[in-house]
Amino acid sequence: MVWDTIFGRDPAQPAVEEWGGISYACAALDAMLPDDWVMVPIVKVGRDLAGKANAFLRTLRHLAPGTRFMEVPEANNRVTLRYYSSERRCEQMTGGVPPWTWPELGPQLADLDALYLNFISGYEMTVETAQFLRRGFRHFIYADLHSLFLGKESDGTRVLQPLPDAPAWFGCFDVVQLNEEEMKQLGDDPLAAAAAALAQGCQTLLVTLGARGAAYFTGRPVRTARIAAPGGPAFDAGDPTGCGDVFGATVVASLLAGAPLEEALQRGTRMGARNVTYRGATGLRDHLLGRLTTA
Repeated sequence: MVWDTIFGRDPAQPAVEEWGGISYACAALDAMLPDDWVMVPIVKVGRDLAGKANAFLRTLRHLAPGTRFMEVPEANNRVTLRYYSSERRCEQMTGGVPPWTWPELGPQLADLDALYLNFISGYEMTVETAQFLRRGFRHFIYADLHSLFLGKESDGTRVLQPLPDAPAWFGCFDVVQLNEEEMKQLGDDPLAAAAAALAQGCQTLLVTLGARGAAYFTGRPVRTARIAAPGGPAFDAGDPTGCGDVFGATVVASLLAGAPLEEALQRGTRMGARNVTYRGATGLRDHLLGRLTTA
């Protein structure tokens, strides 16, 4: 869970403060999961925001009984986002929520049928823990590697960088999600980069493309296609924060419901586009479902 402070492109508008990060994915899963599936969020929150985080959690409806976030004594992660365009932003992060270790994580996975893993800070676990996860959890794992590609300067500014041990990371998950800039960190030839990732054991690589939708790479030999997103002025005027999280969670929910890959991606791009027209994660579930919300 991340507490966001978002400055849009219009300097006359005040900053928006809201839950960000995994809260977007939780809201999308809550909206899109089949009725007979429940979520078990495995999330650490800092003590300073634990009460507020668990209040957000109680707004979700697909939760397993007794679900709570894990409270840690460190300060919760907070992110300041400054947008210069729909595709360009500056991100600064503070806080110190510690990573998961395998002894902490392993016992919490025993009753799960699938795992959606989202690297919101980039410090959720080490590659060694991810390898233990792959060996210890033989069911479906979907991973959005997003912030693994972000270093952090002394003032908290996040900077794009190549992913150390990329082949090892790709070998830990069934489906991996990246954005276009992250994909470029893997090499100049997207097809060769995708083939190298798939050779590690990953079954499908998804690349989000903003207003152009998403692309996928799967199989051997590699099969690829682009799924267009619904267009419109919202991409230029709306808030793109969380679109990748909504996309990924929607794709996961659709795949778990038995949808073919391209159908799942079509639904994901549609929900990602709908997210652009809403700010923050509170009330997002109803917005994604096309319902009125008072948030």
